[in-house]
Amino acid sequence: MSATRHILDFARAPHRLPPPVRDAALHLLGDTLATGAAGSTAPGAEGVLAAAGGWGQGTDARLIARSGRLPAAGAAFVNAFQIHCLEWDAVHEPAVVHALSTVTAAVLAAIDRRGGCDPEEALVALAVGVDVASGLGLAATSPLRFFRPATAGCIGAALAVARIDGVDRMEDVLGLAYSQCAGTMQAHVEGSIALPLQIAGAARAAIGAVDLVKAGLTGPHDALEGPFGYFSLFDEGDLAPYVAGLGSLWRIAEVSIKPFPSGRASHGVLATLDALLREGAIDAASVAKVEAFVPPLIERLVGRPLRPDMTPAYARLCLPLLVALMLGEGRIDPRRFVPATFTDPAIAALAGRLAVTLDGNDDPNALSPQRLVVTRTDGTVVERAIPHTLGHPHAPMTAEQTAAKRGLARELAAGEPDPRLFSDPLAYFTCPEPL
Repeated sequence: MSATRHILDFARAPHRLPPPVRDAALHLLGDTLATGAAGSTAPGAEGVLAAAGGWGQGTDARLIARSGRLPAAGAAFVNAFQIHCLEWDAVHEPAVVHALSTVTAAVLAAIDRRGGCDPEEALVALAVGVDVASGLGLAATSPLRFFRPATAGCIGAALAVARIDGVDRMEDVLGLAYSQCAGTMQAHVEGSIALPLQIAGAARAAIGAVDLVKAGLTGPHDALEGPFGYFSLFDEGDLAPYVAGLGSLWRIAEVSIKPFPSGRASHGVLATLDALLREGAIDAASVAKVEAFVPPLIERLVGRPLRPDMTPAYARLCLPLLVALMLGEGRIDPRRFVPATFTDPAIAALAGRLAVTLDGNDDPNALSPQRLVVTRTDGTVVERAIPHTLGHPHAPMTAEQTAAKRGLARELAAGEPDPRLFSDPLAYFTCPEPL
């Protein structure tokens, strides 16, 4: 049996999530919805809403932290943008896939237009979609060329939506989702708002793929392993190790939560500096140099220089700026990603204290381990190994850190969102109308 067949059988099979996996899915759902609420006021959010509102009339599905509704595909687009646009969304680190972003947005839209969903059915669909999207990333052995969170995310989201919609023709869903995959790392290199738009497009395409199958259309059936399939064009890799663990190793339990609204590649350094600041080991005035020893992917993703003409999307991926904000203010607040910050001489001086050094890791997809060396102005040195970044399943955020993230997300959210977003995310996810 082919690896693709194993994946499709897994995607359509009945599942009961083990309690620890269910707990992880529920926790990640709450984190993702809160992040989407925060993104409702982010730069570009109003333009995205305006564009999606012109694609057709309908009130199928809710918009996170907004009062309006849109057809399912439009709502999935808007919500996925909001979830990813602050770079605050959860990520499967070894896969380098933000699977929750596409899958949550698409499944929420599918549940809404269906009129609601059993909570356990919804969590299983979420876990299956995240598993497939993450699995495609885990199978990859090549460096990122296409934007994997969008390409792999589209496929995982489509299979999850097919479960919600009761569509059994998973071969066609997979094929039509693959046929609509898009997203390039060029947007990441340039710090373009096209990056979250690629996530948004993936969620919309997932809805579209299922709708096309429901309308009787078909797609290519060898979309992953064929001569022009996913692992010929988007990534190189081997599905066999991933397939061997299907149904026993639930990948949603491996997903990391982001403590800060910035690229995950920045978090090892930021979380370590945050801890040192809270311990009183350093302060901004006492730091002469911060040297980060990192895998090549870290340098590639966030080792970019501070520039006075940065966009907010670039700023979220600029480690020197983020280090300056952490040292100077003890937090990362997305409202600080404005020209006045980028041109502040004090910020530039703090940013200049960072040096990024490659650690010799030859894995092109590795985000860990890392090591941080802080030299104080008196010549003493503080060194910390970072085997797992804060928010990783092996380095979970504390209850206080989780509450702080949810609190900032609520502060950033537009208007007065449905309180279930923060108090009962599963009820919000599965019941379109408050009880």
